[in-house]
Amino acid sequence: MSGHSKWANIKHKKAKTDAKKGKVFTKLVKEIMVAAKTGGSDINGNPRLRLAVDKAKAENLPADNIERAIKKGAGELQNVTYEEGTYEGYGPGGVAVLVDFMTDNRNRTASEVRHAFSSFGGSLGQSGSVAYMFDKKGVFTFDMSSITEDKLMDAALEAGADDVQPNQDDKVFEVYTAPHEFNNVKVAFDKAGLKYSNADIIMVPKNTVKVEGKTAQQVLNLLEELEDLDDVQTVYANFDISDEEMANLA
Repeated sequence: MSGHSKWANIKHKKAKTDAKKGKVFTKLVKEIMVAAKTGGSDINGNPRLRLAVDKAKAENLPADNIERAIKKGAGELQNVTYEEGTYEGYGPGGVAVLVDFMTDNRNRTASEVRHAFSSFGGSLGQSGSVAYMFDKKGVFTFDMSSITEDKLMDAALEAGADDVQPNQDDKVFEVYTAPHEFNNVKVAFDKAGLKYSNADIIMVPKNTVKVEGKTAQQVLNLLEELEDLDDVQTVYANFDISDEEMANLA
């Protein structure tokens, strides 16, 4: 399994704990604010905002918090100004890492991200050093028990998706789209009553780097440290860890 899928599963389990929920809410609110700031507060005319709100609702962020974040982002309330960007670097074993951030203090964020990389055997790189190793794609996840592959394939291609891939490890189908087609495919799935378990726009690694043993543990520790930073929104990496190795680490 590729790193983005494996790390997504790890993050999903982590986010279920009360200790992580507060950080998840903070990151969701910041994403809503920036989406509203860059594209306006009309959820129907702002696909990024719609996606951010959908993700917030999936995590049970209270409706009042969502509405307030939209108003803050759109400038309807007094608010802190956030800027966003991406740091690039290498983790242990030559694993490529992308770190998306939103911050009101870029110097603080840069220092914290650099410290995380150096603490766990990685190094922060220059802009463009690893981004070329990833493709930006929309992805929808369907439980295999909820739909047949043939039915999903027909619906996905008709909606404008690029591909449907079975993920036997997680017992799901993954539907991939071009980023600009993501919202159209989402609307088509919703109208057809097809229930996906997750929908997001992510960075998918073109190739993966296999890691094991101490190196695998260091990679996971680095990603967890980065994820725990308040200014970090999302972390992507191109590692691959076997199920056997993952079981040993667990």
